[in-house]
Amino acid sequence: MKFAFFYLAEYINMLVVSSLAVIFFFGGWLRPFPNVEFLAFLDLVPPFFWFYGKVLAFIFVYIWFRGTFPRYRFDQLMQIGWKWLLPLSLANVVAVALGVLLLKG
Repeated sequence: MKFAFFYLAEYINMLVVSSLAVIFFFGGWLRPFPNVEFLAFLDLVPPFFWFYGKVLAFIFVYIWFRGTFPRYRFDQLMQIGWKWLLPLSLANVVAVALGVLLLKG
């Protein structure tokens, strides 16, 4: 039963993360491109179908990525973080600072 609850919690987590991603970044219950008048015929579809469709699309991509890409060990993740992502993020901060400095000056 513990194993079943573990997997149930994992799938509920996927549902919650997908729902929050749709709400925060993809318009929630709105149709795609709500400001485009040419697509006004899409308003015939009820909003909850748009929301559930987007959530299902995110869950599909979530499961697809997990099944496609290999799992990394913690030491490999730490190596990627320290050797690649940290220098990349610092270079990004420097590039943004230089861009702001050059655009204001």
